[in-house]
Amino acid sequence: MLPVVVVHGGADHIPKERSKNSMSGVCSATRAGYAVLKGGGSSMDAVVEAVTQLENNPSFNAGCGSVLTVKGDVEMDAIVMDGKTLGSGAVSAVRNIANPVQLARLVMDKTSHACLTAEGASQFARSMGVPEVPQESLITEYIRMHWKKNLAPGANPVECQMGKMGTVGAVAVDSEGNVACATSTGGILNKMEGRVGDTPCIGCGGYADNQTGAVSTTGHGEAIMKVTLARLILFHMEQGQSVEAASDLGLAYMKSRVGGLGGVVTVDPQGNWAARFSSLQMAWAAAQKDTLHYGVYCGEHFTQSIEDPN
Repeated sequence: MLPVVVVHGGADHIPKERSKNSMSGVCSATRAGYAVLKGGGSSMDAVVEAVTQLENNPSFNAGCGSVLTVKGDVEMDAIVMDGKTLGSGAVSAVRNIANPVQLARLVMDKTSHACLTAEGASQFARSMGVPEVPQESLITEYIRMHWKKNLAPGANPVECQMGKMGTVGAVAVDSEGNVACATSTGGILNKMEGRVGDTPCIGCGGYADNQTGAVSTTGHGEAIMKVTLARLILFHMEQGQSVEAASDLGLAYMKSRVGGLGGVVTVDPQGNWAARFSSLQMAWAAAQKDTLHYGVYCGEHFTQSIEDPN
């Protein structure tokens, strides 16, 4: 069953014209993460590589392609967690960083803290030699257009969010049975300055524990935080539920209790995996036993050889 990596590109309504790019993006990221695992890399190496690929892809709301605050700035959040040690690192409200997920890993590896925020995170990045990038390099025309549209009097915020609310993330199990998760986001469109969602919060945006499994979440951050979605799903797995049933139970509770929609990718240490969502769509892909699995609509599940480039 091992190794395995599962990736999501955000749970939301994905406009038809962007669906193909989202699907190809998560498949490419999954291939990259799986190549790390096949080369003997750790589950942590694999999830960071997969999420880095998504941060570099302007089709996703993370890194380049992040949504903007009400003032028109980029503020990004990310988390990583290692199931072997329960080590975790996160950053919140960071600017001018191309790959927040890599900075989150540095927080885990190089500090005694679990999360650094805003200017403190920037100072740490400079001390680690992480290059700063111009904010403009992270902003796409598509995002700027939606930002301006949402500022207009009488704008429909829900409609303006479409296609750009999702977080990206990955979970993996390596050949030694160690699990890991990574999640990264630009947040929600036209958010207040300083708003931080679920992504960098342990147990909300992600959680990994070798005794149970790993989860990366996506959806409406405030709802996910209220139910600590990632940890809730692992609680159901601790009670004997399968990865799929536990994921569905967690998502159903979030919907019934706080009216929140979202999605998750989940693995257990044996290599069982699931990609589940209560939103209309979620671009996802998984790689296991040299087979690529992928889909975007509910009930959709395609497979092909991992070597097939199409």
